[in-house]
Amino acid sequence: MAEKWYERSGEHGSVVISSRIRLARNLKSYPFPNRASLEQKREIALRVKKAIEESNSTLAGSFSFISMEELTQLQAVSLVEKHLISPEFASDRKGRYLMLSEDEAISIMINEEDHIRIQVLGSGLSLNELYNTANNIDTLLDDALGFAFNEKLGYLTQCPTNLGTGMRASLMLHLPATEKNRAIARIAGNLSKLGMELRGTFGEGSDVKGSLYQMSNQITLGISEHTAIENLKNIASQMIEQEEKSLEELSKTLEMQDIIFRSAAVLKSARLMTNDEAMKLLSNVRAGMVTGLIESKDYSLLNRMSEQIQPATLMTSNNREMTPQERDSARAELLRRELKELF
Repeated sequence: MAEKWYERSGEHGSVVISSRIRLARNLKSYPFPNRASLEQKREIALRVKKAIEESNSTLAGSFSFISMEELTQLQAVSLVEKHLISPEFASDRKGRYLMLSEDEAISIMINEEDHIRIQVLGSGLSLNELYNTANNIDTLLDDALGFAFNEKLGYLTQCPTNLGTGMRASLMLHLPATEKNRAIARIAGNLSKLGMELRGTFGEGSDVKGSLYQMSNQITLGISEHTAIENLKNIASQMIEQEEKSLEELSKTLEMQDIIFRSAAVLKSARLMTNDEAMKLLSNVRAGMVTGLIESKDYSLLNRMSEQIQPATLMTSNNREMTPQERDSARAELLRRELKELF
């Protein structure tokens, strides 16, 4: 089994959990998905599949082609929990398809809001590397299929907010100190003025779990991909520096030290654990790693645990529906087993 992308360590992994590049594209010879027939949607999917499989790309053999209609609700929600597809893509699976790489770093949603959503994920701060991969796939598909493009408007998309580059670059940030200092609202307001946004753990309209926030660009028209990425990286570097500085100060207090060591103890011994509690405790342990109160720096293990303890993913891995208490028990057992040698 291939190593998953989230099992690798990345640059600035203390604060930046992951990076993502997403490109929205449409085939010029078909109506947008909301106007396309089921037959047209299937035809689009098969053309994308053929373009990938018959390419000279080294990635060609690593993809699975998945009909979303054939997945159970649990399997679909698990993909959302892993940030591989959007909640909207999972909610109505008819006529929708997914191409997923073996390491889950690349997912291509077919017939979501647009015909094609190319998404590339990576650990830590890795936007440039991910963009190169996404751009290679983009070029491959454009050469084979022909994307809808206008000299003035750029790539044509169903939603006008994606016109231009059609690119969303985003970072998943761990900001417990910024959150504790009640600076999130101020930062979100400042980011909005700079053409960026700060959202919940699972994107627009979602709650924050374990102090994890998504930061992404909002502007896609009149700005190049390179500029959007550099702007995001520059803001991120300031937030990383401020978060680490604030967390270092907090870690000097007995209150914060107690929170971190209690969290580690509970994770190693609890028999029942809700998802919200687990995400908070893992956040506290990560803070302990960042500040050196906990010697280990195995952020990749915490990343993997944050993926595997989510409700639908937990039930999918156990191959059955589970009651809330059964999930809480299985989650606690998983955390005890995986974290016992960590601290």
